[in-house]
Parts: sequence; structure tokens; C-alpha cells
Amino acid sequence: MPNIEEKSLVVSEIKEKFQQSSGIVLADYRGLTVAQVTQLRSQLRKAGVEYRVLKNTLVRRAADELGVEGLDPYLKGPTALAFSADPVAPAKILTNFAKENKLKTFQIKAGVLEGKVIGADNVKALADLPSREVLLTMVLRGMQAPLAGMVNVLQGPIRKMGYALEEVRKLKAAQ
Repeated sequence: MPNIEEKSLVVSEIKEKFQQSSGIVLADYRGLTVAQVTQLRSQLRKAGVEYRVLKNTLVRRAADELGVEGLDPYLKGPTALAFSADPVAPAKILTNFAKENKLKTFQIKAGVLEGKVIGADNVKALADLPSREVLLTMVLRGMQAPLAGMVNVLQGPIRKMGYALEEVRKLKAAQ
């Protein structure tokens, strides 16, 4: 049994993870085989997400010390936490993993987004958002469209002048 100092060290480590992460997803990992857990951890690691199984009491204590409210109902039974600086990555990976493997026992319990607790439905909605790169591409396209239109408008008079000069050249050549 770990002593009080070890537990307080773990609590401070969990607090640090909470503060450094924009997105945290809590999941009930029951029913996963060792191979599935290894595969899941590998996918999460590639995306820069840390996945840990932690004691509910220590997570509860860390959340209370940070003022994160509403997490208690989700801290029952086996709980794994996925911490990430990207708020969408853990939600997307865990949700897709559960779908791909057709897991009935693996459940997303809740999430913490920018310090606020969100339910499982909101975590799944977050997972349905396009990736950061796709969103940035969409914004960039939106910014480029008016510029492309303006270039076409500005080229119009130049183009018309070119047509007029061509007609003048044809007239001169015909004479």
C-alpha cells in the first residue's frame, strides 16, 4: 500500500497533467484484451496523447484541488484517462477505436475540455469534428476566395485592353 507521500506525489502529477492538457477523456476500459490495449496505446502515443489508468480517489482529489467540478459521478469503476494538448485527439482516437473494434464494454465516460467537464455525448460530438488541419484548410480557403475574386476583377480591364489592341492590330494588317 503506497504511503501518504507517494499518494500526494501522484495527486500533484495528475494536477500537472490536468493543467497541461486542453482535452482529457475518461473511459471505462473493461473488456479490452492485452493486444487491444497495446494497439490503443500505440495509436494514442502517435498522436501525442498520454493514456493512464489512475485511481479514482486520486483523480478526484486532484480535480477538487484544481476546482474542476462535476467529475465525481464519472469516477466509478475502472477508469483510464487520456491527456492531450489537442482537445480533439483523445476523443477522436478513443471513439474510433471503440467503433473499429466493435467494443460493447469499452465506454467513454466523460471528458474535460479546457477545465470544464463534458458528458460522453459531447465527447462523441467533439470526436466528429474535423481535424485541426482540415479546419485550418477550410479557414485558409475562405480567406483565399475573396482574393482570387479580386484578382479576376482587376485583370478584367487589362484583358479587355489586350482584346482591343489585338483588334487594332488586325485592322492595321488588313489595310
